[in-house]
Amino acid sequence: MRILIPGGSGQVGTILARHLTHVGHTVTVLSRTPSSQPWKTLAWDGLTPGPWVEELHRSDAVINLSGRSVNCRYNAENRREIFDSRIKPTLLLGELIAASPTPPRIWMNASTSTFYRNAYDRPQDEFTGELGDLPSERGTREPADQPETWSFSIDVAHQWEAAFAAIPTPQTRKIRLRSSMVMSPDAGGVFSVLSRLVRLGLGGSVGSGKQYVSWIHDIDFCRITDLLLEHPELADATNGIVNMTAPNPLPNREFMQILRQGWGARIGLPATKWMVEIGTFLMRTESELVLKSRRAVPTLLLNEGYDFVYPTWSSAVTNLVRRSNPK
Repeated sequence: MRILIPGGSGQVGTILARHLTHVGHTVTVLSRTPSSQPWKTLAWDGLTPGPWVEELHRSDAVINLSGRSVNCRYNAENRREIFDSRIKPTLLLGELIAASPTPPRIWMNASTSTFYRNAYDRPQDEFTGELGDLPSERGTREPADQPETWSFSIDVAHQWEAAFAAIPTPQTRKIRLRSSMVMSPDAGGVFSVLSRLVRLGLGGSVGSGKQYVSWIHDIDFCRITDLLLEHPELADATNGIVNMTAPNPLPNREFMQILRQGWGARIGLPATKWMVEIGTFLMRTESELVLKSRRAVPTLLLNEGYDFVYPTWSSAVTNLVRRSNPK
C-alpha cells in the first residue's frame, strides 16, 4: 500500500513509518521540518495545499498524526497552537480527500483517550464510554476541585473529532484512533522519561496513586494499525472509533511499582498532589497529564479477536527495559 502520514515526524509517527516501511509499504511522511529518513518525507505547513497533494491522490491510506505536543503550560498561545495544529490540518485533509479524483480508501485520524471522563469507577470503551465535561458544562460530573485545564483537553479532543467528521468523504472510510500513551524505548518518549525518573529514585506514586493509567506497547500499536489497514470495516460497529490502548489499565501506584521493579530500583520517592502542581509548573507542563484517571479499554479490538502481544504492563516493561539496554 501507499501510505501518507501527515505529521509523522514525531515519536509515534517515526515508530509507525519505520514499521510500515519494514513490512513492505511505501510510506511518505509530511512534516514542517523534513529530514532524511529511510522513507520519503515532504514539506507541508498543515494549513495550505502544496506539491504534497499529488502524493495524497496516489495514496491508498492516510494516517494523520498532526498535533502540537500537549506537554506544555496551557496558556493562551499554547492553547491556540494545540487547537490549530490539530483542527486545521484535519479540515484541510478532509477538503482535499473529498475533492480528490482518486481518494484514499482509508483515512485514520489521531485522537486521544483523554476524550473520556476522569474515570475511577468503571472502564471507558468505544460503546459506553462517556465524554468528559466540556468547558460549558463544568461541574456536571467531574469533581468540583478539578482544574479548568482538564476540561480544555476534553474540548480539544471533542473539536478534533468534530473536525474529522465535518466533511463527508463517501469514498473514504474514516477511523478515529483514540490512543493512550505509546510506550517504546525510543529516546524522548514517555517510557524513556518515566524510566529516567525511576533510575533517579523519583519513580514513586503520583498524587493519590489511585488514578488509572492507560498505555499501549509500540508493537501492539503497529500491529493494530496493520489490522485496520487490512480490515477497516472492523471499526464500523463503533462508527469508526477505535481505542488504541492495552486491555489492562492500572492505578498509578501499581504502574510505577512495576516500572521500578523492571529497572531494579529499590527507592521511588512519591509526589503528593501539591508537589506535582509545583513540579509541573516549574517544568512548564500541566498536572493533568499525570493526575487525570484514564481508564480506557479496547473492547472493539477484543471483540474482534485481536490478541495483544503485551496485554499487561509487567510484560510490556520487561520487553521495553530489555530493548532499552541492548547487549
